[in-house]
Order: sequence, then C-alpha cells, then structure tokens
Amino acid sequence: MASNGRDARAKQGGPRLRKHIVPCQSLTRSRSGSTEITERITHTATLWRWTGGDKGSWHFLTVSGEAGDALTATAWMRRLEGIARGFGSLRVTATIGESSWQTSVFPSREAGWMLPIKAAVRKAEGLSEGDDVCLALEV
Repeated sequence: MASNGRDARAKQGGPRLRKHIVPCQSLTRSRSGSTEITERITHTATLWRWTGGDKGSWHFLTVSGEAGDALTATAWMRRLEGIARGFGSLRVTATIGESSWQTSVFPSREAGWMLPIKAAVRKAEGLSEGDDVCLALEV
C-alpha cells in the first residue's frame, strides 16, 4: 500500500518524492594500468536546474565530498604540470546508466564540481530535476 501513502502525501502537500533513481553499483575510485593514468570516480548526486533568465536553463549534477576532493586533487596536479584548462575545468568521460559522453566538469564556488547534463542524456535515461543519479567519471 506504499503507493496510497505517496498519493496521500502528494495531495496534502507533503514532501516531494523522488521520481526516478539510477542505482549506483559502487562508490570507488580506481586508476587504469595504461601509459596514461585515468582515474574513475563514481558518485551519487541530485539533478538540479539553473535558469539564466530568458537565455534558457541547464541541468547539472554537483560532484562533492570524496569524489569532489578527487577532482580537486587532479586539477591541482594538472595545474602543477602546466596542462590546466580554462576556468579550472577538467575534461572527463561521464557515464550515467547506458549513456556515456565526453564533457568537462567545472569548479563551483559553493561546493564541489558541476557536471552539465545534456538533454539527450536526460531523455535517454529518463531523468528529471530532483532525481538522484549515480554517475561515473573518467578523468
């Protein structure tokens, strides 16, 4: 009878329930053994939307905590090596569910790193604002 409880809370203006959760298989960091070191970071975050007035809106996941610390450490190393990118961004391959794409994560002044989630990925994975999403990043 859980669905009846959800319906009752929704009608009473109760807390908003998550629509969709993409399960995370593991929360680990690892490095590949190739000549180029690739770090794989997994993290679960809530999808949120930023609206820029009449210029549209963008959806993001915030990568914080241990996963955000790992990204910060990688960014510092790249800066020391002289291969830092604009705006302090890091090039990553992101994976959510069955969708993988190349993009960048950007440092946030508030907390962690911001990963933009394009419409094609949201549609393919059935994601909406407020969903908890497990993501994997290869840096």
